[in-house]
Amino acid sequence: MAKSAQTMNVSLPAPLKAFVDEQLAAGRYSTASEYIRELIREDERRKAEERVESLLLEGLESPKSALTRGDFARVRRDALARLKARRR
Repeated sequence: MAKSAQTMNVSLPAPLKAFVDEQLAAGRYSTASEYIRELIREDERRKAEERVESLLLEGLESPKSALTRGDFARVRRDALARLKARRR
């Protein structure tokens, strides 16, 4: 199933517009839209990493307990559901 593109207009002050233009001139991106999409993807990845780190720290601070087969199955099922939801 193809995802349809949506249009969004963004106003930038001159210094930020100049910075975007510099990124395009450097050749890594061919359009401002491509550059902005990559920035958003990077922010999504960073936030996901922060969530994982937060959960790991929470786990380290929690009381120790044995992980049962049922616990592992639930964690796996939840993780797979999250991956599936992210791909939509």
